[in-house]
Amino acid sequence: MTEQVRVSRSRVARDWRDRYAYRLVITDALVLIWVVFGVQIAWFGITVADVQFRGDFHEVALNYTVVSVAIIGCWMLALSMYGTRGYRVVGTGSTEYKLIADATLRLFGLLAIVSFLFQVEFARGYILIAFPMGLLVLMFSRWMWRQWLGAQRADGNYSSTVLLIGSESSALHFATELARYPRAGYRVVGACVPRGQLADTLPGTLVPVYGDVNSLHDALAASGADTVVITSSAELPPQKLRELSWSLEPGRQHLVMAPALTDVGGPRIHTRPVAGLPLIHVETPRYEGFKNFAKRAFDIVGSALLIAIGSPILAGIAVAVRLGTFGPVLFRQERVGIGGTTFTMLKFRSMVTDAEERLEALRDQDRAAGNSVMFKMKNDPRVTPIGAFMRRFSLDELPQLFNVFRGNMSLVGPRPPLAREVDVYENHVHRRFLVKPGITGLWQVSGRSNLSWEDTVRLDLYYVENWSMTGDLMILWRTARAVLGRAGAY
Repeated sequence: MTEQVRVSRSRVARDWRDRYAYRLVITDALVLIWVVFGVQIAWFGITVADVQFRGDFHEVALNYTVVSVAIIGCWMLALSMYGTRGYRVVGTGSTEYKLIADATLRLFGLLAIVSFLFQVEFARGYILIAFPMGLLVLMFSRWMWRQWLGAQRADGNYSSTVLLIGSESSALHFATELARYPRAGYRVVGACVPRGQLADTLPGTLVPVYGDVNSLHDALAASGADTVVITSSAELPPQKLRELSWSLEPGRQHLVMAPALTDVGGPRIHTRPVAGLPLIHVETPRYEGFKNFAKRAFDIVGSALLIAIGSPILAGIAVAVRLGTFGPVLFRQERVGIGGTTFTMLKFRSMVTDAEERLEALRDQDRAAGNSVMFKMKNDPRVTPIGAFMRRFSLDELPQLFNVFRGNMSLVGPRPPLAREVDVYENHVHRRFLVKPGITGLWQVSGRSNLSWEDTVRLDLYYVENWSMTGDLMILWRTARAVLGRAGAY
């Protein structure tokens, strides 16, 4: 491959990062101008107001328009200094939002200190409205950009191009996972594996193999990759790995090390250099103390509010079920909860009254849904007409709010299994009983009945190992979108 082609590809890689960051700069500036000057006009009116600077011997008045311009400039500078537009944080995860909030709060604190030290008499309403509103609108603006970026990445654009290096099995695992989540912004374009031969592909994929690790630079040139991901280092001794990192072009080619431990959330991972060794510390998950208290308090308040607000809907569904079909309104079923204890889970009845007796006759039919452990059927003949409507929008699960209020369940958690499902669990799956089951969870927002059993277990265990209140709020937000999308709901 010619040098001209390599330079062209590197320019494209830099261009998408620069173009996206530039667009964020423009929209951030427009948001802050609209918010800060909008608050100024709303608070003071069209007339020009002054802010007072009081010293020991004199007093200085400064126009609020100048102050607004200064705040906008400092705010934009803070967003840049905290790296809120860096390509490593935009698009996925919560880091981008956390950096925006951190930059905003620190600027607000700095302004408070300056006003105290120099006796600046700001109008309190002007400051107390502008900063929270600016933060919210900034967040919304970035969320809108994420939707656009996700659509672009689904088409293979605006992504880092990745060359995988490691064993065939580890490279295949990473290629499969990254292909499943294109919104993460990593598009695999090649791999170097032991005994790899040109013109080969990773098994079951279209990812080309460019030879072994000794073919790295030829592979980079041929694939145009800008990111090298080490999926396993057994084939790379420390000296060779160090030489590999030195050989990459600074600023254009990036090196990423993937640890063997997977499905660990970011807040549990801390990197600490010790004697020149970059050690990764992984905190052991804890299920006690303040986190448990906060989760239970959130469940009580959240379920109580939802029951109170949704009581007319609950009553309307109950009447529809009672008048639409013969039988009880509620369906009660024994499920397994925290610690392996059983409880009675409530749902609006969406099936005929003898649904359990008719289950065995349906097990051998082609279901085109569910998996080897959980029974799901896309066009289940036991579902009533009103039940089909409720299932499309997950309305049949609303009575589980009473389970949450009583403490049997949580708003967010693993799916509550049946005892017959637990009987066929492998040992490691029992870790899902370390927390309460939830009305919704990662399983609910990631495909529901369309998932394989392995994916269902992986998502539930990931939640158990990494749960947090921030994560719960994100899952609840994604649940609303999943319910409206109705994918996998039957």
